[in-house]
Amino acid sequence: MEEFLKIFAERLALLRNEKNLSQRELASIIGVGKSTINQYESMERSPKIEQLYKLAKFFNVSVSYLIGESDERNLK
Repeated sequence: MEEFLKIFAERLALLRNEKNLSQRELASIIGVGKSTINQYESMERSPKIEQLYKLAKFFNVSVSYLIGESDERNLK
């Protein structure tokens, strides 16, 4: 579980920073609190499946990429 959280945290921060979004801005986009994004990126909390899908859709990546099951980043 910890490896999943580490990869998810790293990839989420990378994607968010590539779009020059603050944690607060991303939180607003997917409908969670800013502290939730902070907890995701600091590995204090794992995302619910609903948030995983929202994040994947927003960043145009697969859920598999977000959680480290795949290194294939972009959806076809």
